[in-house]
Amino acid sequence: MLTAIDLHHTYAPGAEPVLRGVDVAIAQGDFACIMGRSGSGKSTLLYALSTLLRPTSGQVHYQGRDISGLSEKERNALRGSDLAMIFQMHHLLPALTALENVLVPMLSRLRPVGSEAMARGMACLDRVGLADKARRLPGNLSGGEQQRVAIARALVCGPKVLFADEPTGSLDTATGNGIMNLLLELNAEGLTVVMVSHQPDYAALASRVITIADGRVAQSS
Repeated sequence: MLTAIDLHHTYAPGAEPVLRGVDVAIAQGDFACIMGRSGSGKSTLLYALSTLLRPTSGQVHYQGRDISGLSEKERNALRGSDLAMIFQMHHLLPALTALENVLVPMLSRLRPVGSEAMARGMACLDRVGLADKARRLPGNLSGGEQQRVAIARALVCGPKVLFADEPTGSLDTATGNGIMNLLLELNAEGLTVVMVSHQPDYAALASRVITIADGRVAQSS
């Protein structure tokens, strides 16, 4: 479904390479956890797979198509349909309600936000357990609830792959466990999940573990 072929990446000319020939294959339905020390290249790999970053060299294939060389417009369109991303920080817009934040990706694609879109947004909030807080502003939600809204926002356009960059990193243990359980449930429903984490307990729950060290795949299971 998703394949990285000989990925290399350097952030600036003459700088130390962050990725050094990475080959990775993600199958449909996988829950893949990318592990590694800080600076190992794990987030860079995630961004390259999700098209948020164009690798210096190498290819990323999605469903048999090379997506690493797509234009910015084409990459945005792909991220608005098949690929979605959540981060350690929720990046919610503080002046918008939870429901309005969930609907932002639909606005960015110039879709009319009518009753059908509103129903879809509410369904996504319901899926993450927050239908009763649709009208609340982010500042009136807990950290875990804010991250759930971010997940609902990622789900609203019906992606096939969800990328998650340390989605529990800023949460306490109990709240983080709740987010991890939600991601596992979504994966069980058919969503492919590719997550960066530094927590071995979460990696143990994934169907795949990819360990990055010094910009290379040190282990894949």
